[in-house]
Parts: sequence; C-alpha cells; structure tokens
Amino acid sequence: MDKILALSDGDSTELQKYLSTLTDDQLTTVINNGALKSKKVGAMIKGIFKGSAPGSPEGSNRRLLVYQHCIPLCESGDLQTEVAADIIGLLMLETHTLPGTSLAKLATLYVEAIKAGKMGSGKSLELFPTVLTALSACEALSYGKGELSGGEYKKQLINSLCSSRWDPQCVIHLTTMFRDVPLSSEELQFVVEKVLRMFTKLDLQEIPPLVYQLLLLSAKGCKKQVLDGIICYFKEQDVCQEEEQKLGESLDLEVQSIPLDQLRHVEGTAILHIVFAIRLDHELGREFLKSFKTSYGDLCPFSVALLLSVARVQRYGEQVFDLLKGAIIKSFKDEQLQQGSKFLQDLLPGHCSVAQMILDTVKNSVFGWDHVTQGLVQLGFFLMDAFGPKPGPFGKTTEGSASIARTPNQQACKLGGQVLLQGFKVHEPIRGEILDQVLNRLVSKTASPVNNYLDLFSDIVVSAPMILLESSSKVTETFDHLSYLPLTTVQGLLKAIQPLLKVSMSLKDALILVLRKAMFSSQLDGRKSAVTGFLLLLKNFKVLGSLASSQCSQAVSSSQIQVDVHARYNSAANEAFCLEILSSLRRCLGQQADVRLMLYEGFYDVLRRNSQLGSSVMQTLLSQLRRYYEPEQDLLPPVKLEPCITAIGDQVYLQEPLAHLLSCTVHCLLWLQNSQSANTNADDGEEEEEEGEGYQCEIQAVLESMTRRMIKCELEDFELDKSAEFSTANSVGVKNNIYAVLVMGVYEVLMEHNFIKANYSKSRFEELMELFNRYHKLAEILKEKSGKARVLSNKIPRSLLSLGFVSTLLTGLFRDSTQSREEALSVLRSSGEFVRYAVNVAVQKIQQLEETGHTDGPDGQNAERTFRFLCDTTSVLLWRYTNIPSGVEDAGKKEKRSSLSLVCLEGLLRIFTACQQRYPDRMAQLLSSMEMSEDAAEPDESNVTEMNFFYIRQFQRALFTQLSRGEEEFNSKEAQLLVSILCVLSRQLKPSSQQFVQMITWTVKICKETSFEDSAFSKGLLTLLFNLHVLYKSPVSLLLELCQDIHSQLGDIDENVEVEKQSHFAIINMKTATAGVLLVLSQVDRVLDEVDWLIARKKSRTSSDKSAAGEATQTAGQQDPTEKAVTLQLGTLLTALNELVQTALLPGTCTITLLRELSRTYTTLTTLVKYYIQACASQHSALPARFEKLVKLSGSHLTPQCYSFITYAQNGEFGGGGADDKKKKKRNEVNAAPSAKLLRETKAIPNVIFSIEQYEKYLITLSKKSKVNLMQYMKLSTSRDFRINSATLDAALQEQDTSQEVSAGFFYLITRVTEADLSSVSPHVGGFESLCCAFFNTHSAGSDQFVKSFLWIIFRPTCHRRPRRHKNPVRRRESSEPRLNSVWIAHLRLPPGSCPGSWVLSPFV
Repeated sequence: MDKILALSDGDSTELQKYLSTLTDDQLTTVINNGALKSKKVGAMIKGIFKGSAPGSPEGSNRRLLVYQHCIPLCESGDLQTEVAADIIGLLMLETHTLPGTSLAKLATLYVEAIKAGKMGSGKSLELFPTVLTALSACEALSYGKGELSGGEYKKQLINSLCSSRWDPQCVIHLTTMFRDVPLSSEELQFVVEKVLRMFTKLDLQEIPPLVYQLLLLSAKGCKKQVLDGIICYFKEQDVCQEEEQKLGESLDLEVQSIPLDQLRHVEGTAILHIVFAIRLDHELGREFLKSFKTSYGDLCPFSVALLLSVARVQRYGEQVFDLLKGAIIKSFKDEQLQQGSKFLQDLLPGHCSVAQMILDTVKNSVFGWDHVTQGLVQLGFFLMDAFGPKPGPFGKTTEGSASIARTPNQQACKLGGQVLLQGFKVHEPIRGEILDQVLNRLVSKTASPVNNYLDLFSDIVVSAPMILLESSSKVTETFDHLSYLPLTTVQGLLKAIQPLLKVSMSLKDALILVLRKAMFSSQLDGRKSAVTGFLLLLKNFKVLGSLASSQCSQAVSSSQIQVDVHARYNSAANEAFCLEILSSLRRCLGQQADVRLMLYEGFYDVLRRNSQLGSSVMQTLLSQLRRYYEPEQDLLPPVKLEPCITAIGDQVYLQEPLAHLLSCTVHCLLWLQNSQSANTNADDGEEEEEEGEGYQCEIQAVLESMTRRMIKCELEDFELDKSAEFSTANSVGVKNNIYAVLVMGVYEVLMEHNFIKANYSKSRFEELMELFNRYHKLAEILKEKSGKARVLSNKIPRSLLSLGFVSTLLTGLFRDSTQSREEALSVLRSSGEFVRYAVNVAVQKIQQLEETGHTDGPDGQNAERTFRFLCDTTSVLLWRYTNIPSGVEDAGKKEKRSSLSLVCLEGLLRIFTACQQRYPDRMAQLLSSMEMSEDAAEPDESNVTEMNFFYIRQFQRALFTQLSRGEEEFNSKEAQLLVSILCVLSRQLKPSSQQFVQMITWTVKICKETSFEDSAFSKGLLTLLFNLHVLYKSPVSLLLELCQDIHSQLGDIDENVEVEKQSHFAIINMKTATAGVLLVLSQVDRVLDEVDWLIARKKSRTSSDKSAAGEATQTAGQQDPTEKAVTLQLGTLLTALNELVQTALLPGTCTITLLRELSRTYTTLTTLVKYYIQACASQHSALPARFEKLVKLSGSHLTPQCYSFITYAQNGEFGGGGADDKKKKKRNEVNAAPSAKLLRETKAIPNVIFSIEQYEKYLITLSKKSKVNLMQYMKLSTSRDFRINSATLDAALQEQDTSQEVSAGFFYLITRVTEADLSSVSPHVGGFESLCCAFFNTHSAGSDQFVKSFLWIIFRPTCHRRPRRHKNPVRRRESSEPRLNSVWIAHLRLPPGSCPGSWVLSPFV
C-alpha cells in the first residue's frame, strides 16, 4: 500500500509496471487492509486508477476489479461510514471512464446483489445511478447474440430488477436511489408499481419514510399512481382492522395483526409527508384533487383525513370543501335513490357511505392528528351553513322533527353537527372555537332558522356541561343579545342551558339581570323572551318539598352534572328566588295579549314541576280572574268582556285572553287538588292546606257560578245574536268576532271542568250539554256570518280542550261500557252534534301535532303524553269506524258534510302520518295499543310485521266492502282515505317479507278488477300500486301495460285507425285515463332518473377504473350487467312511450307532460350513446346487440310517431275555426293565462325536436367510431320550421275578382297570416306555386327590398330558433333556412346579377 502511495506521486509509468506485477488477489488484499485500517485508502484507490489507463484492456480490467471489490466491501458493514463514503465518492468520479462492457458488468453486479438481498445497508447504492447514467450514454452493447443501445440495455436491467424479489430492508434505499436515475415514463412506472407492491412486505414503521421517498420520486412523474397506491394501501389496512374487529366481537377475543394506535400514528405521519409534498409541488396537489372529482367511490377515512389536511393549504381549501360537499350530498342522494328502488338494489352492491367515512375520520383523529382537526371544524360548519334550514315565505320555516333527517340536505346538515359534536368531545384545543362559532351564529343569523345550531349547542351542553362551564363567559356574552333575538331562538337557547343554570351562580345571575331588562323592552319579542326565561327558571329551581312528578323529568338528569343543587341553593333561597321571579311575572298581566298568553300557558308546567309555588300562582290567577268576573250572582253574563279588548284608533285588539286565563286557572286547580289528595304525608302542612282550601273554595265557587249563569245566558246577553255584525272589514265586526271566540272558549273550559267534576253524574252531564248547546249555537252563527265560502264542518276554531280530556271523552263516548256510567254517558251519546264535535276536536289536535310537533294546552309540549294521546285516540277511532260503518249513517248523507265515520277515518290517517313523522321508531307501539273487536285474533306483538299486516288486512276488508257495493253506493271520499291509510301502513312492511308480496298482489288484483269511473280514487290506487311495485321490481313492464290500456281507452291520434281493445287494468277507463297518464309519466320520469344515474355511475367508473383496459375485450354476448339492465329498461320504456304518442290525449297538461318526457327520453338516449362513444374510444369493443336493437326501436318506431304526435298536438292546441278564434281573443283580453300556456307549448315542441336531432347527431359519431351503420334505422326528419296552410290561402284568394284586388288582397293576406293559421302542409303546392310566380313576375320591376319583404313574410319561422347547420351532409337539405323550389326560381324574372341564395337568406342575417 505504501509503495502504491509513493509511486502515485511520481510518473504513472512506474506505477503501471508495479500494478501489473500484482495479482488480483494481492490487489484486493491491499485494498482490504487499507480500508479496514482507514489509512489513506482514498489516495491508494486514486493511485490504482492513475496506474490503470482506461484505454488499455489491462487498465480497464483492473478498474473493473476495483469496482467489483469495493462495492461489496462497502456494503459489508465492516468499514467505517466515512471510509465507505469516501470510497463510493471516488468510484463515482471515475465511473464515466469505464467502457460499456465494464458498465454492463457493474450494473449486472448490482442487480444480482439486489436480487440476493445483499444491499441491506444501501451504502453502495449511491454509485448505481451513476453507473446507469453512464450506461445509458453508451451507443451499443452486446446483449445475448445481438446488440442493444445503452438506453435499451438500461431499460432491460430496470425491468429485470423490478420483476425480481426485493429484500424488504433495501426497498427504501432503492427508492432513494431511483430518484437519481434518469428514467423514462415507462421505466418510472415499472419502479413505482414495484415499490407500491412492496408496501405490504414492509414493517409498519418503515412505511412513512418510504412514502416520503416515493413522493420525492413522484417529481419525475406518475403522481396519480403514487398517490393512489399510498391511499389504497391504508384503505386496505383499515378494511383489515374492521374485519378483525368484527371477528373479535363475534369470538369475544381480541384479534389484531397490527395495533390500532400504531396504524393511526403511521397514517398521521404519512399524511404530514403528503401535505408537505403538495405544498412544494402544486402539480401533485392538482392530481390529488382531480382523482376525487369524478367519483366519491374511491374515498376512505384516510383519504378524507388527507383532504382535510390539504385544506389547510390556502390555495386548496375552497376546492377541498366544495369537493367534500359534493361527495356528501351525492352520497346521500344515491343512497336515497337506491333505497327507493328494488331494481337498483338488485343491480348494484351495497352503498358506499361518505358520511360514515367522515365520522370514522373524526374517531381516528384522536391519535394525534392535530393537522386534521381544524379541517374537521371547518367542514362541520361548512355543511351546517350550506344545508341548514332555510327561511320560508315571509321568513318563516316549516317546523319539523329535529331528530329525523329525511332529505339529503337535512342528512348533510345533521352530519355537520355530528362532526362538530364528536370533535368537541375528543379534541380540547378546538372546543373554544366550536363554541364561539356556534354562539356567533345563534346571535347573527336572526333572519334564518337556527334549529341546527340550537340542537348542536344543546348536545354539547348535555355531553360536556362541566367543560362548557369553563367557557361560561362566552355564554354570558350571548345573554346580552337575548332581547334582540327571535323568540324561537331564545326558547331553544334557554332550554339548552338549563342544566348549567343549576350549577353556575354567575350564569344564573347574569341571565336574571338580562331578563329583567328584557321585561321592559320596547319590542314585543323581547318581553316574550323575558317571560320564557322566567318560566324556565321557575320550572327548574325547585323549592324543597315540591311533589315529584314522573312526567316532568328533565331532558338532562342532574346526575350528569355531579353537583347537588340543594347543597348550593337551600330551600329558603330557592323559595325567595322563585317568589321574586313571580313578582316580576305579575307585571306581564298588564301587557299585550301575546305576553299574557305565554304566561298562562306556562303556569301549568311551573306548578307541576314546583308544586310549592301553588299558592302564589293560584293567588295570582285568582286576582286576575276577579277583574273579569261579575260577582253579582243575579247579573248576566257572569264575565266582563269589554275590559278584554282595547282600541287604538279604529283598530280593535284583544287585550285579555280570558278563555286561556280561565283554562289555566281550571287546570292548575285540578292538578293541585289531585296532587293534594294523593299526598299522604300532609301532617306538617296544615296551615298551607288551610290557605290552599281558601282560594280553592273561592275558585270553585266562581266556576260553579259561571257554569250556572252561562247556561242561563242567551246570545243577546253578549250582543252576539244572529243580527250582530261579524264582518272583519269594520271595527264592530272585529269586536264581535273577538267576543265570540272568548265566549266559545269559556264554554269549552267550563265543559271540561264540569265533565271532570261530574264524576259521571247524569245531572251534571245535562248541564254540560246545556253548555255545549250554547257553544254550538254560537259556533254555527259565527260560521254562517264569517263568510259565504263553503266551510267544512270539521274546520272549527282552535279548541281549548286539553289532550287528556279529549282522550277521556272519546273513550267515554265510544268504548266505556261500565254499567254505573251508562245512564250518565247516554246523555252525551244521544247528541250527535256533541259526538261529532268531540271527534272533530281530536282530529284538530292530531293535525296540529302533525304540523308543529306539539299541541295547545296542558301537556301539549310533553312528547310522551302526546304519544299516549295518539295511542288512546287511535284505539277509539278505529273501534268507532269498524263497528259503525258509514253506510248506516243516514244523517251524514242528508247533510252536506262528512259522516262521522269519515271523520274518524280522517283522524286515523292523520294519526298514522303524524306517528310516522314524529315518532317513526314507535309505530309498532302505536299499533300494539290498538284493539280491534273482542273476537278478532290478536296479532303477535313480538312480530312487528305481522302486527302491521294484521291492521292492513282490516283496512283492505273495509275497502273491499266499499268496492262491493257497486258504483252507485260507492263512497269515493272514504275509499280515498282507506287507500291513503294503506299507503302509510305499507311503508312499515319490509319489501323482503311475505306480507309485502301479499300486499302488492292484492293491490294489483284490485286495480285489475275495479272499473269505477272515479278519477281521484283511481289516482290514489295507482299511486299505491306504483309505490309498492318500485320496491318489488322495476315498474317498466307495468308502465307498458298501463300505456296499452290508456291507448285502448282514449283511441288513436289517427281517427281511421282502430285500436285493439286491451284491458290489463280495469281501473283505467275513459274518465280515469287522463289521471292515469300523468301518474304513468311521473313514473317514466322516475325510471329515467334511475337510468341516468346508472349511466353516469358507469361513465365515472369507466374513466377512473384502472382495470378497464383489462376488461376491454367485451363481446356482445358478455355485456356488462349494468349496460344490459339500462338497455332493457330503455327498450321497454320506448315501447310504452310508443303507445302513448299514438294516443289521442286531451290537449293541455297531459300533452305538455308527454312532450317533456319524450324530450328527456331522447336526452337519456343521447347520454347512453355518448357513453358508448367513450367506450369505443378507450376499449375498442364491439357494440352490444341489445344496444343496436334499442337504436332500431327508437329510430323505426318511436321517432316517426313523435313527429305525428307533434302534428296532432299542434292541430289540437292551435287549430280551430273563426268562432274559436273570437273566443280565444276574448279570453286573451280578459286573462293573460292562455299566452303563458301558448309559451309553454311552443317551448316543449322545439325541445323534443332538438333532443331527437342531438340524438341522431351523436349516433352518426358513434357509427363512425364503431364501424356499425346505426343510421340505417333512422328516417329523415320532417322539416318543421316553415309551414303554410295553403288551403286557407287559396280560399281567401278565390274571393278576389280582379288582378288589382288579387295583388292588394294577397299582400293583405300574407301580412295577416298568424301562427294559428299554420300547419304541417309543405309550401310546395301547385296552385300556390303558380300564384307566387305570377305575383313575382307582375311586381318584379319593384325594388329588391319588396322581394325580400315578401319572402320574409311568407317564410317567417313559426318556431323562433336560430338557423342550424347540420354536420350530416345527407340531411343538409333539411336545414331550417327557407329555400325556393327550383320550379319557382325558373319562372321568376330576377334582377340582373342577383343571386337567389343571397337575397333569400339576407332577411335572416
């Protein structure tokens, strides 16, 4: 070694001679010794290279020997890191001097070492890129028996390397190495695919550095492939984890191949690497977002987390949230579409839920994914803002069930709330931001509903009340805005924070201060908010000793807050606090009626939750009642109505809701009496009991006196007899209306009080009937005087009867068979009007519950009690309907109002609908509470489906009974209600159950056998049939049969064609066919929705599917199932539409709707053609035979009939004689509606023609792509732009005697031609031809402008469309440009040098 170093400083000749004396073993020994001892090994290798001339064979071999020895030596791990790095550096400098054969041997050495797994440390791999770079520069290398260029040789090496097995330890080193290798796109793809395949072979901890190196490698290309591979790997890992978790749950074992927390930490690190790479390489970011824009099917929890992390990059934030928003709403829509169609469920596998992925991402983010949490917060609020409830007309919104999300928008909004709630629970750093944004939106969104944010805030309070107390200052700031917020917002906010008020003195004090200020607010809503807040405090701060009420349990139990309320607030403090609030509330008794009304409605709940306040509350109510009570027992009436109203100018307003005051007093009194009688531990409360008995006796005496005197009162005592004015146009009428409502309310309250106090006494019930008779008499007068419009008998004023009383009353009237009560109840039952009144009130309460979710009066806000009311009422109404059929009710037929049975049936329908909307999970409980007759078989309550079907059969029998009576005795209203009930109940059946099959079989049978000419009933029955059929199988075959029946009933558009009489469904007849057409077309629209969705899904899968190329060799016999299903659906649909377009439909809605569906059908066909164009371009596959048949069906059958139908429609809509024209003109002067109708019609027809022509246009393109002549099935379309009714013109011209008259008359005529005179007759008619030629020749001396004007008037378009240019030269003659017949041009004396084409077309330019 020393000698080599010494000689290297001198002449190279001596060094060469010395090196030539050394054998290969000696040389390698020298290198080993120098490297291991770290003694100037670099200088020694430099000397060896200096003494080895690259041009000589000996020198080249020696250099190669050094390379071949040093590479394994550096990889062995025996050398120090610095020594190995120096050696590799020296070798890299000399690599370019090696000949091609040596480079090839070195490259082969590397490949073999990698295959053998000898490159574990990767120290020598830094040299490999230099070798490959030098190798690719070589011009020719021997390979086998031939030669290859250096680039080709390098490609073979890389291909061989990527096809071999890699040691997992060297994967990262190899990936790093390939970054420095110049690679073609094909070579890079080899490398990337190999590295991605190696992911599963590596330990989990090695994945993040490999991801990092891959991302750096992606700078060369294959960005999409790299990202897809990384995401796919983690997606597979998540699936494995989920399967292992399910397996572990089923075996009660913990099965985990990879620890979950370790996997999540690795995913988080990989996300950081990817986001960092995207920040530096925007092309990578664009590729990443582009891959998710076409379809959300590739999303997974990892990719969602990655998207949310990328959203932190400013330039991508908006794109990411728009992308996620679109994916979420599309996912919900697709899920809804699949759930509503058995056809789609059978065709496609389970739905991919983006919502579940996002919730999984929230759950996974617990493992230190801080870079994801901010995106989750933004996404949550983005969804709630975008899809939250919107203000309706006049700023109002329809109230709905907050917990049930039905539409995709509601589901997306609910998902946003779930994301924020879960994020609030698990991530402490974002809690403050979430709370700030929620409270800010509650305060700022005063113009739109904030129910979604109130629900979220309430959930946050329930889930983490103590955490929220740490941010109580933010809640206190919100209190300052209470008096300016809408009342609904205030109510929701105060209800949400009620658990916090019990544990936070400062929060409670701040609220009271704000409420006191609001009590004196100038805004009415501000004062209402104050009353709401004070009543809430009274309900929740109990005075010790208050009676427990099982029905008053709060939404949040105090155990969740872990604080003893009474330890902080003792009994005396609570009592003083509540009495102070009551004194504040007494001020409300002098304010507007709305404020007083809120107070009266709230006192009952206060009393039930805080019974110790009974004395104060009752004293307050009694003192208020005394103001309007006449104490003199001999004076009538017993109430003073004048103080109940106030006048401002000419306007009269209600000042005191007297009936509500009386109702509140009665219900509070009854509850206190019941609670005191139930309280057995009354030893300590004798003084309070005596005090209570005092005001109770006084109130009882007042009620008894009012009852006695109200019975004696006549309407004249209230100045409300028949001669009174009730018109709302003047102040006297308004005053009388207010008086009448107050008096009717008082009567109702007294009726309820007397029923409860009567204890089934006959005499008391007779008094009750006297009260009702007075009530009914006033109600009839009010109904008669309020207007001349027909009012249904069940449309009564808002009743003040309570839910409990209505339920008890109905049970007593219909179901109570107790012998001791029989005599008393007979008094009530004998009055038909009273029974009808009771049922109408029940239906009114049910309707209110259905619309708003609650009812008026006591317990109206209590969900449990309202459901109990529904159960009791259902049982009674069903018993009444089934035991007393409407056929035996003669009284109902004599009067122009619904029979009592029909009212009961309407009530049942509303109950089932309300329960399905408000209590969807308790439908089985409702059904189980119903009892049919005693001898009826009891349904098995454990089987919900059986129980549901049991009641379905009862209503089926009732409907069958109706249909068996014959058409003369058929009650259409009852039948419609029965069908509607069957529709609602059938939704509870599982489509896979045998009962569902029986239901649809029965419905089909009824439709086929029922031939009643009742349009409304047939519409309901067909709707039921369609609703069931779509969940059973595709409805296209059903639509075809219905279309054939409609065609058979209405006849053909050609009067000379006799249609074959077919009757698949007897429900379709002359009177019901029109309604049937609209229903059929609505189902056609639904089928087209499904087909469009399938085509769009197939297109997105084809464009994004990586294996599409491998599946490209499809033949006609191996058609894709989705394509086959789409083709079959469209084929049957075209056949059905072919029947409809030949049907003589009535002008109007049916015609326009059919034209719209035809236009949509051709648009769908065009979409399918575009899909096959795309498939032909990418896969080069043959067109399926079924598709060719579909094209043939559309071209040879449907399209010609479409043009015939358009002609028929226009003749029907626009045609008519002079008398009809006069009528139309008169109508147009009176009403502009026909003009709008005409505008709609003229839009529908061009849309159909345009859709047909677009379809044919793309068929031409597909024919060229597929080499199949699809246009052979298409007939040339009729040019419909310019039409002249020659018969009308000839008849007018014959009336002219002289040529001057002909000239003047003809010119007058052509300027008077209107669109109503135009038809489909071509202008190429002989007589008219001659006339035009003669007219032109006579006036050819005139100006050219005259000729232009003449032609413009004659050929002006009836459809105002711009001229089109057809790409198909065969169809160019069908252009919408007006062209003269060659015979006409030959007979015209045109000005010299004029060109017919130029001046004919010039008016259109």
